[in-house]
Amino acid sequence: MTGPLSAGDHYVALGSSFAAGPGIRPHDRSAPRRAMRSRGNYPHLVAQAWGLRLTDMTFSGATADGIAGADGRPCQLDAVTAQTRLVTVTCGGNDVGYIGGLTLGAVPGSSWVPPLRRGLSDVMTAADARFAVLPETFDRLFGRVRERAPQARLVVVDYLTILPPPGQPVRGVSRAVADWGRETAQRLARTTGEAAARAGATLVPASERSVDHHAWSAAPWTSGRTLRMGSGSPFHPNRAGMAAAADLVTAALGR
Repeated sequence: MTGPLSAGDHYVALGSSFAAGPGIRPHDRSAPRRAMRSRGNYPHLVAQAWGLRLTDMTFSGATADGIAGADGRPCQLDAVTAQTRLVTVTCGGNDVGYIGGLTLGAVPGSSWVPPLRRGLSDVMTAADARFAVLPETFDRLFGRVRERAPQARLVVVDYLTILPPPGQPVRGVSRAVADWGRETAQRLARTTGEAAARAGATLVPASERSVDHHAWSAAPWTSGRTLRMGSGSPFHPNRAGMAAAADLVTAALGR
């Protein structure tokens, strides 16, 4: 644990779409279009709350491995320096096909149109192999953050809950896909938390804190298959979810 943050400290946000905030207005016009980054995402809200100098590197579609520049997108780690005092990370879902599987499973005909059915089956059956290498990927990523910014606080924020508990209907998603999605979300939260502990990072368990705010709840923090324009993308955090995630991070930092 490093010392307390001060106004003006350098903050770098790393992560995928669950940190970038696709579809949430206002859009970050300084970001590459493909990043689909919002100025209403949790990194921007945390920076505003603390008066930090934010370098937001979040990029929709990024994997944990790709954050280090392995997937052709801008290398997010390049923004982390010895002067950085806070790094937040949200990633891993793309590594295991989590959101891609849910999205494909919500496409009409995914259970009976042969190409869609095969694609969905491939995503679901590949999850075990992908989870097998995710711990090592997390360890490598968090280790590189530590090397580049030894004085920074490393805060790992896992994924907000999307699906309701078993037994509750999930409109537009089959039972098989919903069951797979719940299991994948639980495995991702567990794998993320274990990696954060190994790295000595602060874990923000957004998945646990958002169980009652799933996409089909009365007060959702994520969107389901349908959504309100300007407040997020399907199967992603909405505006309320980003605000809640920012509050959780701020609380974890001691304010």
